[in-house]
Amino acid sequence: MEIAIIADDSKKELMTQFCIAYCGILSKHHLCATGTTGNYIYEATGLDIERLMSGSSGGEEQIMSRIEYDEIDLLLFFRDSTFTPGSNSAYDVDDQLLLMCDRKNIPLATNIATAEVLVMALDRGDLAWRELVNPKSK
Repeated sequence: MEIAIIADDSKKELMTQFCIAYCGILSKHHLCATGTTGNYIYEATGLDIERLMSGSSGGEEQIMSRIEYDEIDLLLFFRDSTFTPGSNSAYDVDDQLLLMCDRKNIPLATNIATAEVLVMALDRGDLAWRELVNPKSK
């Protein structure tokens, strides 16, 4: 499966800890992440992770493009929940990303509880239906 990972600045440590905890499962899949998040995860876990541009420099847009072309099967996006969506331009991109996942039926976790559920489902094979949409998932 193709897994994209994004973490806002205040959530990078939590995402890193999550990836440490689920390293065994995540290592079986292709991972890509926005630049700084990918660096944090790689340094902590050694996971093979494709690092895109940083989120503020276009990394989120790179992930959106991959979602649009059915090249992402699962998105882990730990967001800073202290702001109200739509309150600034950074959230415009976040909102677009979430809406795109809804439109393209991409399983999405915006918090650690949902991420754990999705990663465990991934490990059980519950997301194998994505292989019909994205043949690269195999």
